[in-house]
Amino acid sequence: MGFSALYRKYRPEEWSEVVGQEQVVEALTGALKLGRVSHAYLFAGARCTGKTSVARILARALKTADIDTHEIDAASSRKIEDARELREAVLARPFESQYKVYILDEVHMLTKEAWNALLKTLEEPPAHIVFILATTELDKVPDTIISRCELHSFRKPSQKTLAGIVARAAEKEGYKINTASAELVALLGDGSFRDAY
Repeated sequence: MGFSALYRKYRPEEWSEVVGQEQVVEALTGALKLGRVSHAYLFAGARCTGKTSVARILARALKTADIDTHEIDAASSRKIEDARELREAVLARPFESQYKVYILDEVHMLTKEAWNALLKTLEEPPAHIVFILATTELDKVPDTIISRCELHSFRKPSQKTLAGIVARAAEKEGYKINTASAELVALLGDGSFRDAY
């Protein structure tokens, strides 16, 4: 088995593994229990706070197969042509699932024209589509888009939370780390799960 970066190895795979974002997990799991699925979610917060991980967990909670889950890096697929392709793709039914889930990361990078094209899809999405938009810069997302999404704000984890994940990871990796060292690593992590790992 090859080397795996710790932030990938310990990336949360289910709701119970998500730390530091209890308010988001509670809201999403509560809505799912009531059968309330939004057609569009907007996850906003600082880098490396769990937005993409929670998006993947939400897709799995909706019982969406891998073939029906699409992750798009909006920083590299940001033009109107990309948005038009997406608009066409969402019309096709899912292969194996009730929903097709589109996770658009770094969505604030879309061009104005791409936003306009995406807006039409967000206004009248097919019933089988769920969008999860993720951004580190909510102020760059047009109000018209925000108003059509269910917004969830991701907080930077506390130093105590980061020290806890550092200590647990060290133990799982077979190392002993004292409290002061774990706290120092957490401090250097500067509110980022990835950097702390």
